[in-house]
Order: sequence, then structure tokens, then C-alpha cells
Amino acid sequence: MAKTKTISKFLYLFTTLLYLTIAASAKHDQFGRQLSRSKLGLKKEKLSHLQFYFHDIVGGKNPTAVRIAEAAMTRTSPTLFGAMVMIDNPLTVGPDVKSKLVGRAQGIYASASQNETGLLMMVNFAFMEGKYNGSTLSMLGRNTVLSAVREMPILGGSGLFRFARGYAEARTHIFDLTTGDAIVKYDVYVFHY
Repeated sequence: MAKTKTISKFLYLFTTLLYLTIAASAKHDQFGRQLSRSKLGLKKEKLSHLQFYFHDIVGGKNPTAVRIAEAAMTRTSPTLFGAMVMIDNPLTVGPDVKSKLVGRAQGIYASASQNETGLLMMVNFAFMEGKYNGSTLSMLGRNTVLSAVREMPILGGSGLFRFARGYAEARTHIFDLTTGDAIVKYDVYVFHY
């Protein structure tokens, strides 16, 4: 009888320790969980409209857009299919490149269409002015550059634009056929906290 009580106590203690061990490890191995918006400092969602000019400078002594790769057939393609360009383009308040600098467009665009001038754009808008200084917006989308208005999604951001979502409208302001330089007006509409 005493032996049975000892075994019962041992089994009870063993089962309790096993349960506590499993419960403790389950908390550390948790893949996902719901969070409180207020604990992350997320208040009321806002809608902001940003307007700036994107200067894509491919010619001259200090280009801000540089071809980094191309396919074997790119130079014979009417759409430059397969060309990939790295950019660090100034973003300004006005269409003049000497107007107030508000940020940089940093990323890559690539010619992704064989039948029209269509780019795949992967760009971070890195802002350096006013309350947006240090914040970014990330854009990924299709840009058919010969269309009057192109719409591309804003997928996220950082700083004041954490949890951002929205879209950007691009309109070519000037395209110089001799140099290939372009000035593009961007209107960005973004929800953020």
C-alpha cells in the first residue's frame, strides 16, 4: 500500500512537471500572436497626400540612374527588355532639380515587357525633410512609362509610415529624348498611423 502511494505521488509530481515544462516551452515556441494596437503606440489611422518630383538622371557627369545589368538581347529590343537600372534619384518639391530636396528614390527598375515600355519598379522613397525626415515608403509595381498616368502600390514603410499602405500616381513632367533624363511628378496617397 505504501509502495502504491509513493508511485501515485511520483506519477502526480512527474505529470505536473511534464505539464509545466510543455506549457513553458509552448510560450517560447509560439509562432504568432495577436497584439494590442495601443501597446505598439498605434493611434488613429491617417490618410496623407505627398507630392514631389522624381529626377531620373541617366546622362551627364553625375547620373542618378545607372544600368547595372542587361540581357543578351536588350540592345536589339525596342523596349530594352531585360535592362536593369539602379537608382538614387533626388525627390524635390518642384520640377526644377534645384528646388528644395525632400528625399531620395532609391531602388531598382527593370524593363519587364517585350511589347511596350513597361518597367518593374522596386523603390524606397527615403524622406529627409520636415516631420517625415528619416521615414520611408516602399513602392513595388508596374510602370508603363508612356501612359499619361501610372498607378503603383505602396506596400509599407518605416518611421512615421510604419504599417503604411496606399498607392502612387506617376505622371511624366519632362522626358528628354537626347539624354534619356526624365522628371516625373508623383502624387502618393497613403494610410498610416
